[in-house]
Amino acid sequence: MKRKHLLKIGVDVDDVLYLCNQHAIDLLSRERDLGGLGIYDIQSWGESGTKSILDERLAYFSKPEFVLSQPLIPGAQEFISKLSERAEVFFVTAVGKNCMNERASRLIKDFPQVPERNIIIGSRKDRISLDMLLDDGAHNILGTSAKYPVLFRRPWNNNLTGLLAVNTYDDFLRLVDQIDGKPEVISNLKKGAVVCLVGPSGSGKGDLAKELTDNHGFARPVTTTTRQRRAESENYNFISRKEFQSAQEQGKFLEFTVYGGQYYGCRAEDVKKVLDSGKNAVMPIDICGAIAVKNAFPDRCIIVFTNRSRTAVLKGILNMNCPEDEKILRILSLDSEYQNQDICDFEVDMNTGAQSCASDLLAILQQ
Repeated sequence: MKRKHLLKIGVDVDDVLYLCNQHAIDLLSRERDLGGLGIYDIQSWGESGTKSILDERLAYFSKPEFVLSQPLIPGAQEFISKLSERAEVFFVTAVGKNCMNERASRLIKDFPQVPERNIIIGSRKDRISLDMLLDDGAHNILGTSAKYPVLFRRPWNNNLTGLLAVNTYDDFLRLVDQIDGKPEVISNLKKGAVVCLVGPSGSGKGDLAKELTDNHGFARPVTTTTRQRRAESENYNFISRKEFQSAQEQGKFLEFTVYGGQYYGCRAEDVKKVLDSGKNAVMPIDICGAIAVKNAFPDRCIIVFTNRSRTAVLKGILNMNCPEDEKILRILSLDSEYQNQDICDFEVDMNTGAQSCASDLLAILQQ
C-alpha cells in the first residue's frame, strides 16, 4: 500500500557518495611509496587496533584539502537525482570541525537538488528521525533510530550479518520502491518466473525450494560461495575468497551477500540458463539478494516471504549443520529478518507445510 507521507531518507557521504578510504589509501601509497595496499585490506571501520600502516590513512580525513579533493563515486549524482524524486533526502555526515565548510560546499555544488537545510553534519546520527538510512558504518546502522537502516556493503562491514544491505545504488532505489509500496508490474511469470524465497534462517526456505524442484519442475540456479563444503551432494560452486573478490570486482555476480563471514553470489547467466530451459527458478536468498535479482528480472521476479513461528525457526536453526557461532548470528538477526516481511511481494505460511505453500505459490504464478 502506498505510504501517506513522503519517505525521509538519510544518506551518508563518505564511501557512499564520495570515495574516502580508497582515496586516502591512494594518497598514502604515493606519499610513502607503498605498493600492494587495497580496499580489501581494510577489515573494520576506523582504527584496526593492530597498528597497521593502513591506520595512517585516517589522518587525511581531518584535512580540508582531502575533503575538497574526494572523487565522486560513479553514478552518485544520478542516484541522488532519482532518489530525490522518490523521497525527501537528507545528507547525514560526520566530518572534522575544520572540514565542515568544505563538506557542505561540495554537497551544495555536486547535489543541487537537495536543499541546503537538509545537510546535517555531525556524528550523532542516532538522534535524527528518518524512515531509512543508507550508511557504510556498522556503528551507525546498529545505532540508528531509522525504521529501515540499510548497510552499503563495503569490505569493512562484511562481518555484519542479517541486516538490510545493498551493493549498488540501483538496489537501494529498488528497495525504496518496495518499502514505499509502489505497485510493480509483473507480466511474464507464465513465461518463466524467478521466485526469491526470503525469510529467517530455519523458516523452511530450503524445504519449500526442494518441494518445488522435486515435484513441480522448478530449478535452482547454482550459487557460488566461499564457505566450506558440508556434504558432497551440495549444489554450490566452491571458490576461495580471493577468487570471489576478483569475480565481484569484474561484475560477474548478479547478487552477492555475506553471511556468517562467508560470501555467497549468483551470476545472472545461471538464472537465465534456468529460464531459457523453460523452467521456473527458485532461489532461497536474503532480502538484499532478492532486491538485486528483481532489478535484473523486474517483470519476471517475485519476492516471497516464508513465514514460520519463531519457536519452529529457533528449532530449525539449532538443528542446522553449521558452526555454533554461525547459529548465534542467525538467532541474533531474527528480528531484522522478520521485519523484511513488509518488503516482500507475497507471503506463504510455512506452518502449513511445504506442499501447501507450493500450491499457494503455483496459484500466484498463474494469476
